[in-house]
Amino acid sequence: MSKQTELVQGTLDMLILKTLALEPLHGYGIGVRIEQISKGVFRVNAGSLFPAFRRLERAGWIKPEWRATENNRRAKYYSLTARGRKELGASTEEWTRQTAAIARILEAS
Repeated sequence: MSKQTELVQGTLDMLILKTLALEPLHGYGIGVRIEQISKGVFRVNAGSLFPAFRRLERAGWIKPEWRATENNRRAKYYSLTARGRKELGASTEEWTRQTAAIARILEAS
């Protein structure tokens, strides 16, 4: 079983955008998908997710739409916008650059 850990500050938005790049989902589904893909390492609570949704919506990176869930309940589904896809590319590139630099520092002897 994987040990849960805190997300690195500033990565939640990128993880939400990546999750929505796969398919539109409702809030609960996004949290579950992040936990599944990370194999239980990251568990995101609603207290972090919903402020992030509002932030991403204001930035124009995601758009909400009310739909029926698989259980026939109404839920707000989020989908990635073209601007969100562009931001995801930029933030992924920056993350890759930073993690490579951190790895070089940790491997230095």
